[in-house]
Order: sequence, then C-alpha cells, then structure tokens
Amino acid sequence: MFSPSRLRIARKRRGWTVTTLARTAGLSTRSVSTYENGRQEPSAPTIEQLARAVEVPSTFLLGDDVDEVPVDAVSFRALSKMPARARDRGLASGRIAMLINDWIEARFDLPAPDLPTLDNRHPEQAAQELRSRWGLGVRPLGNVVHLLEAHGVRVYSATQANTDLDAFCMYHNGRPFVFIGSDKTPERSRFDAAHELGHLIMHRGDQLPHGLDAEKDANRFAAAFLMPASDLLAHNLRNATASHIRASKGRWSVAAMALAHRLNELGLMSEWAYRNACIDLARAGYRRSEPGGMPSHESSQLLTKVLQQLRSSGLGIQQIAADLSLHPAEVRSYMFGLAPTVIEGNGLRTDTPPASLQVVH
Repeated sequence: MFSPSRLRIARKRRGWTVTTLARTAGLSTRSVSTYENGRQEPSAPTIEQLARAVEVPSTFLLGDDVDEVPVDAVSFRALSKMPARARDRGLASGRIAMLINDWIEARFDLPAPDLPTLDNRHPEQAAQELRSRWGLGVRPLGNVVHLLEAHGVRVYSATQANTDLDAFCMYHNGRPFVFIGSDKTPERSRFDAAHELGHLIMHRGDQLPHGLDAEKDANRFAAAFLMPASDLLAHNLRNATASHIRASKGRWSVAAMALAHRLNELGLMSEWAYRNACIDLARAGYRRSEPGGMPSHESSQLLTKVLQQLRSSGLGIQQIAADLSLHPAEVRSYMFGLAPTVIEGNGLRTDTPPASLQVVH
C-alpha cells in the first residue's frame, strides 16, 4: 500500500513544497496534494516518478505509515525566525534517523536512557547536579558525544542538507535524541551537544519550550557543564587577557569566545576586560573559527561499534539501507562526522541475533 506519510516525510526532508515536488516529478500540484492527503492512490509508474524525484527507492513509499514529529516536541533555536521549510526539513530528517535508530535497536542492546528531570533548577545548579549524579566531579569532560551515548541519548548528525540548523533535540517514544550539525568548529559542536543536553534535562515533557529564555538557560547549562565554576576559579583566570584565554581554552576543549563569556558570567572578568578580550580574539579570527583548536569533531562510539559489529557479521550500511528502503548515501548522511562509515560490509545476512553493545566514557 502507498504511504502518504512517507511521501510527505521524503518531500519535507528535502525542504520542498508540494509545488516543487510536482514540478520535479512532472506531475500536477493537485495530484501530488491528493496523494499526500491520502485521497487518491498513485499508480505504480507514478510512484516511481515520485520516488525518483525525492531520491528514495520506490519501496520506501510503500512501507507502513510513519508518524510525523510534531513541531512542539522539538527544541529548535529561534523557532519564530526559522523558515517553515527549514523547520520541516529538520523534523523529517530526524524522523528518518529514528527509523535507522529503530533498526539498530532491534539488533543491539543499547544503553537505557539515564537523564534526570531537573526542570525546576537554575542552569548552574542543574549542571552541578548532573555532574554529581553521573560521577563526573569537576574535572574537564572528555568526548561529550560518548558521554551522552553512555547515558542513553541517541546522537545523530543533522545532515549536510540541514546547514541552517545548528543542532536540535527531542524525545520520541521515551528516548532522547540529539542531532548535531557538522559545519561548525569541533568546539562549537561540542558546546551544541551540551546545550541540547540542557534542554533534555531542564525542559522535559512531550513539548519542549521554545523562546529566548529557554535558549539562554540551555546556554548557561552548557557553559556550566563544560566549565565548572570551581575548576575555573582554581586556574587563576581573573581578568584574563586574550592570550591567556587562548592558552587556557584547551583544558576544557571549548571555544575561546565561550571561555571569555563564561569568565565574565562568573564575575571573573570586568566588563572592560571582557570587551577588550573579545575584540582581541575577534581580530585573531576567533569570532567565526577556532585557530589552533581541536583537530577533529567528536565521534560516536556507539555508531562506530555498531558498524564494526555489523561488518563482522557480514552486514553494513548497505543492509541498513536495503531493509529501510533508503539509499546507502542517505544512511551515511545521518552518521556524517560521527562514525567511520567506510567500515561497511557487503553481506546479505539478515538473521544475526541481537548483540550486546556497551558504551563506555
């Protein structure tokens, strides 16, 4: 049976309107609209036309209906200013990533979600309490993606097509998801991951709050989680100069500007010292890039292990794609920068028993 919801998701994940799809597929807008609304069943040749246009195998459009993610369930930054097509692209792409995640969870024992609800805490307090619950102390954190995965967060890439989305998060069927963009510096992507973690623990429920206050709270949480106040106080950074900030930022693997802002937020830099440091850092190129920063983006230990175990069983990304009726390139796009997707197998086995998959940090 043709699935209207799958056609809508396939269209939206490309950022297309119904009119754009109709024009690309060589069909009328009215026809495409009736197909998406379930008022008419397209013929087999028409399904092929639609599938070619949205770049999925035709069998993708013949699968079971897929529930779409409601806008209010997702934490998007500056939602009121975000174009509807960018928002829909993120929602639809996220939904396809969840299909990939369902495939993985059916075959591996993944870590159960372990996120407390801290929705009545100040961001600084929430960060301290989470570090305490997870036994992190005040030491600098290692790979934040690994840390999230170890506590049951499913982390995927916001595909390269979603360059207008920094990062976003949501709960789906009780599982927390974080999607991270790959077009920022590693330090900023790391901060984004911590920012989304803040949303997940402070803004729980089916509907995550949107707006400036929620974003500010998530930013404060990320700064406090990555750069604990007591650790900063122990490193003599009061009224630090730009050169001192550049020399110190590596301890916490954060952007120089983020460290300067955190010091100012904690009252360790006067407004005058903070302003001068930001001017000097901007002149040195730290406004948009991170000279001398982390050599690469943080990776996913979970996805890497999944691919390694699939390969040892004669499976690979091609098998995930075949089972989900997706092109392999699309499956790879949700792991872009997170896992060595060159680790692939070409086997066709589909009877592999569930495997235990442990993630450590």
